[in-house]
Amino acid sequence: MKIGILQTGRSPDEIAGKYGQYDTLFRKLLADRGFEFDTYAVLDNVLPESVSAADGWLITGSKYGVYEDHPWIAPLESFLRDAYAADIPIIGVCFGHQILAQALGGKVEKFAGGWSVGKVAYQTTKNKMPTELMAFHQDQVVTPPDDAEVIGSTDFCQFAMLAYGNKALTVQPHPEFTAEFMADLLLARGDMLPADVIQQAQENLAGDNANAVLADHFERFFKTREITL
Repeated sequence: MKIGILQTGRSPDEIAGKYGQYDTLFRKLLADRGFEFDTYAVLDNVLPESVSAADGWLITGSKYGVYEDHPWIAPLESFLRDAYAADIPIIGVCFGHQILAQALGGKVEKFAGGWSVGKVAYQTTKNKMPTELMAFHQDQVVTPPDDAEVIGSTDFCQFAMLAYGNKALTVQPHPEFTAEFMADLLLARGDMLPADVIQQAQENLAGDNANAVLADHFERFFKTREITL
């Protein structure tokens, strides 16, 4: 099964050599699961020729805001609407979560409550189990599209995980971020964060997380269109 990775951001230069770009993180997260991957550098105005160029689409995170005036935002939204209408499965993470919501009529904004950074316990709606995953965002979905069902949230981020029937699954947290990557990312992007946010995040990185669990859900969705969060 071929997955097209729509790359909307890049790793900071300081850590890119160690970890690779964002598409590399997803290739590692979903390795050995029967997927082939093609990457499209959307932020460089590179989009697939057709929504049928892959069997499923995965939108990465980004330092950019979905509401910002970049030349590649509107074409990406149009591509996602076409893929959604063509019933090709879509997974979005962080920026990817937000851009699909915006493309389908939802609203995203810079959250007045500030940042969510570090390991966070997300409450999943169906099984009522907390799922600890890495977060790194201030923007968030504040009004979901009509098609979206909320399947995960926190007190800080009400619409943290959305299901669109069997057509799309999007999440605000980063299952592709390991604790080691997050520790280095906090150093590389520390100038954009308040000191207390950095300190709290650094103190909370150790211990288990649910990256592999969410990777299982991503695999199941791409292969069976079933959403089980």
